[in-house]
Amino acid sequence: MLVSALVVALFLGVVQVALVLHVRAVLVDAAGEGARVAARADRTPADGVDRTRALVRDAVSARFAQDVSAGTATLDGLEVVEVTVRAPLPVVGLLGPSGTLTVTGHAVAEP
Repeated sequence: MLVSALVVALFLGVVQVALVLHVRAVLVDAAGEGARVAARADRTPADGVDRTRALVRDAVSARFAQDVSAGTATLDGLEVVEVTVRAPLPVVGLLGPSGTLTVTGHAVAEP
């Protein structure tokens, strides 16, 4: 009985870590793609935000796409478009970590 409780707890911990890593990878990819869209000469940062939100909604859930922002910055002397996504940590069951994931994507802005 004690061994099975330990195995279940270990299994839930592994599932929790895998879920967090999956959501983080999706957010990083979506932020990068949104930055690439916004960096095009004929697009604006708002287009990058829209693209990022659409990718996150389609891949995981709309609740992870609520806090997306974009702007320009200078990185190593280059003007870049920066898309930032802040999302809650996904939780398996009632117990799990609380907090937020913050990821940023960059792309060099076209003149």
